[in-house]
Amino acid sequence: MVNLEQLKQRSGSQCELCKAQENLAAYEVPESAGQSTPQVLLCQVCRDQLDNPVQLDSDHWQCLADSMWSQEPAVQVLAWRLLKQLSGETWAQDLFDMLYLDTDHLAWAQAGTLPEERDLAQHRDCNGVRLQAGDNVTIVKDLDVKGSSLVAKRGTAVRGISLTDNPEHIEGRVEGQRIVILTKFVKKNG
Repeated sequence: MVNLEQLKQRSGSQCELCKAQENLAAYEVPESAGQSTPQVLLCQVCRDQLDNPVQLDSDHWQCLADSMWSQEPAVQVLAWRLLKQLSGETWAQDLFDMLYLDTDHLAWAQAGTLPEERDLAQHRDCNGVRLQAGDNVTIVKDLDVKGSSLVAKRGTAVRGISLTDNPEHIEGRVEGQRIVILTKFVKKNG
């Protein structure tokens, strides 16, 4: 197993996927055919999205246009998996079509693919519109906030929501307080 200093030296102290230089940590790339689990150096944003594929931000992953050409097999495998997951985006499909992995690395990439989007529970608003992290929503009903005297009024805009593990809940900031909101009581803006 590679230690953190070796990863920093190999990567030039930057995320091996998006080139960010802050909040770097080792990330294990599972399903390797070898004895040990290979590691890559990733930023917090990349790690969070890999650990929670429901929240993949396709704009962030345009960085794969550069990192997919890495000489490091574990980085190539992660790029393949992410591009496969994002293949609904034209730019991602174009990159995926260009990416070549040798037979062993392709088998490794396929063995640990990210769950397909249709297999994951999705957050949907009161109209059935899919919600994504960072969306702006409007509350459609007055809501009493448990544990406080706050009432989130109908028509209140909630900007930059966060998704939770439960597809019926989102998190957002209302009147300076971070609260959990049921998705059936919000509608997506725009």
